[in-house]
Amino acid sequence: MKRLFLSIGIILAILVGAFFGASHSNNEATSQKKIPTIGILQFLTHPALDAIHRGMVDELAKEGYVDGKTIHIDFQNAQGNQSNLKSMATKFDNENADLSVGIATPAAQVLANTVNGKVLFAPSTNPVAAGLVTNLEHPGNHVTGVSDQAPLKEQLALIKKFVPHLRTLGIIYTSSDISATTEAKAMTKLATKAGLKTKIYTIAQSNDLAQVAQTMAHNQDIDAVFVPTDNTIASSMPVLLQATDSAKMPVFPTASTMVQAGGIAAVSINQYQIGVTTGKMIAKILHGQTINDTPVEFMKKGELVINVKAAQKLGIHIPADSLKQAAAIKGGLIK
Repeated sequence: MKRLFLSIGIILAILVGAFFGASHSNNEATSQKKIPTIGILQFLTHPALDAIHRGMVDELAKEGYVDGKTIHIDFQNAQGNQSNLKSMATKFDNENADLSVGIATPAAQVLANTVNGKVLFAPSTNPVAAGLVTNLEHPGNHVTGVSDQAPLKEQLALIKKFVPHLRTLGIIYTSSDISATTEAKAMTKLATKAGLKTKIYTIAQSNDLAQVAQTMAHNQDIDAVFVPTDNTIASSMPVLLQATDSAKMPVFPTASTMVQAGGIAAVSINQYQIGVTTGKMIAKILHGQTINDTPVEFMKKGELVINVKAAQKLGIHIPADSLKQAAAIKGGLIK
C-alpha cells in the first residue's frame, strides 16, 4: 500500500511540475508577444534618410519604446535595390510586425503593397500621387505618415536673392521619383508665374546623371539650378556638382544634406525632425490610435542652410541678412 501511495505521489508531483512548467512557458511567450515589433525599411544609405531614422528611434525611446527592452526594431536597408525592398517588406509581413515604416516613398510604396499590417511613410512629398493614401485627413485602410513638401515659394525667393540676375532656372530630377516629380512641376509653375524661363532635365537612374548634368552645364542660358527632394540625385551630388561647378553654375537643392554636399543654399525641412514627428505618430498608434484617425502630418517650417565655402567658390554673394539668419540656426552655416 505504501508503494502505491508513493507511486501516486510521484505521479502527482510530475503532473504539477509539468503544469507549472507549461504555465511558465506560456507566461514567457505572452510576455514576449507584448513587446511590439516595428519594421523600418530604409530606401538607401544617405545622410538625410539616416537622420530620419535617428530621429525616429530617439523619439520612440523618449516615448518609452526602447529597442531591445520595450520594443523590437527590425531595421532593414535596401540600398536602392527594388528586389531588396520587396524581400525585406515580405520579411516584415511574415513576422507579423505591429507596424512597418518606409523611409522614403519607394520603401513606403513597397510596404503598402506587400504588408497586410499598419504602414507609415516617413516621408512622402505627395502621398496621394504616390498611391499611398486617398485622403490626407482620413487615410483609411492601413497607411498614413509624414509629408516633407519643401517650402518652394521660399526656395524660389532664396534663389532670386542669391542670383539677382536670374532669368533662366534649370531644374533636374529623377522622372521615376514621385516626390521629385511633384516638386519639380510645382517649381516650374512658380518660376513661370514669376516671369522666369525654365529648362527641364530628367534622369531615369543614377547612371544617367553624369551625362545629363554635363548637357545641362553646357547650356549657357541657365543662371542657376534647382534640385527637388530627390533621393537618387541626393546620393550622387558629387557627380552633379562636378559638372555644374566647372560651369560656375550654382545649385540650390531642397535638403540641408545636399547643401552640405556642395549645394549653395536651401530653405530645408529638418530631416531629423521628420523622424521625431514619425516617432510620435508611431507611439500614438501603438497606444491604440487607428490609422483612419491619424491624418497625414506636414512638415511646414523650413530652415535656412547656407554653404559659405560653396558660395565663395562660385563667386556668389551671400546677403548679410541671410547670413545672419542662417547663423542663428544650429548647423545653418556650413563653412
